Amino acid sequence: QVQLVESGGGLVQAGGSLRLSCAASESILSINVMGWHRQAPGKQRELVALVTRGGSTNYADSVKGRFTISRDNPKNTVYLQMNSLKPEDTAVYSCYADRTGSWDRSWGQGTQVTVSS
Repeated sequence: QVQLVESGGGLVQAGGSLRLSCAASESILSINVMGWHRQAPGKQRELVALVTRGGSTNYADSVKGRFTISRDNPKNTVYLQMNSLKPEDTAVYSCYADRTGSWDRSWGQGTQVTVSS
C-alpha cells in the first residue's frame, strides 16, 4: 500500500482557486496512475482527474478547462490546481494511487473543499 497525505483543502468563494497536494510515501515513478476523486453529500463518488506515469491526463467534463492535474516526480507529489471554483465543486476530495491497476489502489484520507456562493 502506498501512503498518501493530502493537503490544501478549505473554504473559498465562488470564482476563487485552491491547490490540492497529494504526497506519496514512495517514488511516484513506480506508480502507474494517480488521481483525484470527489464525493459530495448525497452523491456518488466521481473521478475528477488522473495523470499517468507517462504524463497523460484525463478530466471529468465538469472540470475541464478549470482544473489541472500535475505531478512533481522529485517531490513524489501530485497536485490538483482548481480555478474558477463553483459551489457545485464542494465535496471531499480524495487522492488515489494505482501502483499497477485499480485492484492495487491506495487512498488518501480526503480533504474538504467548500465553495461558497
